[in-house]
Amino acid sequence: MQERVIARQRTAIGRGDLSMPVRQSLRDGILQSDLSVLDFGCGRGQDVERLRRMGFQSKGWDPHFSPETDLDVNQIVLLNYVLNVIENPAERQQTLASAWALTSRVLVVACRLKWELSSINGVTSGDGLVTSRNTFQHFYSPGELRKLVDEVTGTRCVSPTPGVVYAFRRDEDRFAYLARGAIADFEWSDSEDYASAVSELIAFTERRGRPPLFEEIPAGLLPILGTLSRRSMLEVIQKGASPERVAEGFKRSTLDTLLYLGTSIFSGRAALRDLPLTVQADIKHCFRSYREACARADRLLAKIRDDSYVRGAMRNSPGKLTATALYVHRRATPKMPVVLRLYEYCGFVAAGRPDGWNILKLDHRGRRVSWSSYPSFDSDPHPTLDWTYGVEMTSLDSSFQRFGDRSNRPLLHRKEEFLDHADPHHGKYLRLTEAEVRAGLYQNPSIIGLEDGWKTELQRCGVSLRGHRLVKQR
Repeated sequence: MQERVIARQRTAIGRGDLSMPVRQSLRDGILQSDLSVLDFGCGRGQDVERLRRMGFQSKGWDPHFSPETDLDVNQIVLLNYVLNVIENPAERQQTLASAWALTSRVLVVACRLKWELSSINGVTSGDGLVTSRNTFQHFYSPGELRKLVDEVTGTRCVSPTPGVVYAFRRDEDRFAYLARGAIADFEWSDSEDYASAVSELIAFTERRGRPPLFEEIPAGLLPILGTLSRRSMLEVIQKGASPERVAEGFKRSTLDTLLYLGTSIFSGRAALRDLPLTVQADIKHCFRSYREACARADRLLAKIRDDSYVRGAMRNSPGKLTATALYVHRRATPKMPVVLRLYEYCGFVAAGRPDGWNILKLDHRGRRVSWSSYPSFDSDPHPTLDWTYGVEMTSLDSSFQRFGDRSNRPLLHRKEEFLDHADPHHGKYLRLTEAEVRAGLYQNPSIIGLEDGWKTELQRCGVSLRGHRLVKQR
């Protein structure tokens, strides 16, 4: 019997926009216009063409559509949705190794995930499915994909979002990427005169709690500042900066640095000289030594395992605290205590943070991080759950559930409880909740968590919603 030949080229689909992993790489600063890009297994080459139109030095190779492209080393190599369609596990590893050999900076790997299985009809074959179009698909779990890339490249990889993995050639590039996620960057504004340039120096100092290094000042500001010496610059900043804001910035930089060093245990703690220059400056300014900074970060990391400490932090955090977990809106997460920020960031480093989330859940019975999406949180008085993605921190197993296509979806009440009190929408949501309580809508809490039960209570109480206002039914 003749062996069936899989038509891999049929998986190359047309897209109306950049693919998800390319968009993610742009957001993360992985793709930069001054770096050469090779899309290895580019399919019809739509990402390549769109990147060119955006000013990137991009080219694509594909065994079916673009076999004539020269395969030489590029700074960035994309291997997007290629490993899925290869039916031979050994060939998958070889393809991944070939892509790794072609990059001098970063390899971006993206694959389809197991929770997409329900969207595919096919016949089981090997470790995947053969579809009716005679194509093959192997679906990965986020952990399986990351482990594969780790083993083949021999590096500690990073997963920015489920289904995407970055493998960096140089440790300093990986440390710099992780620092961007943990330490808030300062966005310099354009300056046309000396006064505005000095204002930017002062704003940086108030934000970071320290004056900028010469290397941190944008090249465009240096000619304006002229021959201002370091001593003179410090005197100008000291005269103009608010001591209270500088103290707040110092505290913020200290906590951000502890957050970064705490999570570095997952990706390998570097020598001080290998850290990004900005992180080195923060450590030298906020701590007596690098050793002290690492020791404090380790103590903070150990506190995540302390149930009573975590619950205490949750009681002092924005968000809704229940018997099992803390729920926090995305806008309020910067106000969480640093141990909870570290808790969430560990989940991100372990399994990737999904795009489009707006409600964070941190369990205090056990250790689990979940990100959920309520797309209409601000526009709908009782938004419904679209999906949730979570990772068990003890096993690093991740799971995904979709609710958006169900007929009776979970929904939220008391939206103000998920926000910080300073949030501009907090008052509006609170007034709605108070009106709903007066109307008796929360008398049966066991049934209002789903759409059907909530509609039943609205009818029982003779009220309806107009935006964030409760009105009586005629």
